[in-house]
Amino acid sequence: MMRVRPTILLLSLSLSLTACSLDEWTNQTNDPSEEEPSSEEQQVEEEENKTNEEENESSEEESEEQHEDANPNAYANELDEVVDEDGLTIIEQPDLIEVVVNKSRKLPEGYEPEELVKPDVRFPFEEDLPKKYMQPEAAAALEELFAAANEEGMRLYATSGYRSYETQEQIYESNVAEKGQEEADKFSARPGTSEHQTGLAMDVTTAEMEFKLQQSFIDTKEGKWLADHAHEYGFVVRYLEGTSDITGYEYEPWHLRYVGKDLSTDIHESGGTLEEFFGFHPE
Repeated sequence: MMRVRPTILLLSLSLSLTACSLDEWTNQTNDPSEEEPSSEEQQVEEEENKTNEEENESSEEESEEQHEDANPNAYANELDEVVDEDGLTIIEQPDLIEVVVNKSRKLPEGYEPEELVKPDVRFPFEEDLPKKYMQPEAAAALEELFAAANEEGMRLYATSGYRSYETQEQIYESNVAEKGQEEADKFSARPGTSEHQTGLAMDVTTAEMEFKLQQSFIDTKEGKWLADHAHEYGFVVRYLEGTSDITGYEYEPWHLRYVGKDLSTDIHESGGTLEEFFGFHPE
């Protein structure tokens, strides 16, 4: 019995050491954290990374496109204007060439343009009346427009430019007395809300129209020419057909508004109103 014990002891120790070695080897080979990813897993991971990169690039492109689509001329949201007791917005910068004056946006009390001059164009009357006058830049542009029309064999007449607050008040009250307020508001501006007070507007007509201001003016060659070419000289037809819900006025093919040559073609090609172009009528 004494001779067998050392042998058993050694055998047990040997087996124990062998088992520890096997466990260590097993742990090393079966540790999932140290396994190399398969080729399929690598491919899936690469595709996921590529998809994420493409989505990020697409988002950046969409953001850039939205920025480009935004009209840089839509300055309405940049203004901090006051609303009066009647609910009308008092225009903050009335001397801007691109100023938007309408039924809800009125000129400041007592506003007058800094300078007014008489354009060298035809009028159907001889008297030197205030309505012959415009702001200098607009007057010069009107002269160019009339000269171009003359070259095309057309004879335009300017009939009504600048109007003071007091004159507009008399015109409006007269129209209300004759037509009633609801009807008058369709074509006549309340004092302080007329573009004519800015000195940037001019009504035009022809002898064929008997110098009247009527929608049938668009059926004349002069009316059609203006609709197509006024923008080339810095003007737009202010009150377009079918936009009375935006401008507040019926179609007036005779009413030219000077906005400057830098903007007139863009506005014309947009096919919309000043309210839409400058952001005063959100879609």
